[in-house]
Amino acid sequence: MGNQVEKLTHLNYKEVPTADPTGMDRDEGPRIGVSYIFSNDDDELEQQQDSVHDLGGENPALQPYDPQLHEVECSVYYRDECIYQKSFSEEDTQLEEGDEGGGGHLSTYTPENLLNRCKPGDLVEFVCQAQYPHWVVYVGDFQVVHLHRLEVVNSFLTDASQGRRGRIANRLYRYKPLSPAAVVRNALEQVGCKDRDLSWRNSECFAAWCRYGKREFKIGGELRIGKQPYRLQIRLGDKRSHTLEFQSLEDLIMEKRRNDQIGKAAVIQELSSHLQTAEEEEEEEEDHHHPGAQTAVE
Repeated sequence: MGNQVEKLTHLNYKEVPTADPTGMDRDEGPRIGVSYIFSNDDDELEQQQDSVHDLGGENPALQPYDPQLHEVECSVYYRDECIYQKSFSEEDTQLEEGDEGGGGHLSTYTPENLLNRCKPGDLVEFVCQAQYPHWVVYVGDFQVVHLHRLEVVNSFLTDASQGRRGRIANRLYRYKPLSPAAVVRNALEQVGCKDRDLSWRNSECFAAWCRYGKREFKIGGELRIGKQPYRLQIRLGDKRSHTLEFQSLEDLIMEKRRNDQIGKAAVIQELSSHLQTAEEEEEEEEDHHHPGAQTAVE
């Protein structure tokens, strides 16, 4: 999983560290993540135009969308600390004021409805089947700042949504947020930044950096040398899960967004095939070392 060939795009080399300042970094196990150092998923409009054709040319707002049906439940850990969680379990989807969908903070709303809920400094995630989620920062007066087509732009929320439903995404990441004024200032100061001057690989990394101010969301914000402290735990249902390890939060977010784009059913099928192959190889290895066991089964 994750070994697909990625489209080569620009890379801002000014922020990419080339050595481990601590000197030694002990290897602590298998590395099963993937590095997206030359990849960028925020050529979103072009890819999403293809998705619209796949959906019969209809507006995304007209498509039925059930988050629990289409979205992958997952948790992100930095060492032993949970720093992100998307879960539809009852204990994780506490009802919020005015929530009619029963999904708590993961409920989605029309762009017009979101305008009545957003406050300056809020993060908004727009979602639609077969598309990358698009994240924006609400800055007030019905406007948002977001990374779009390799440029940080200021738009009206309804325009940035492109007709998709959205949710306020303040509770997905568990970092301590900056003040609303600081979040808005971070976003507005970057308006006009584009192409090789960008320090973020996608809209989610940009929006999260504005709210939390952590360099881990920026291109080259962390070393990709040595152990892999980040874990992406994907829930497969029936109390089963699969974990991928990554050297940087940036790489992990790229894989998480790929999963969001291909959808829950495809992710489960992809991982189930992988796990089934791994289990068959383990059984063959056990049979090779213990031929008597195979005889007993037969």
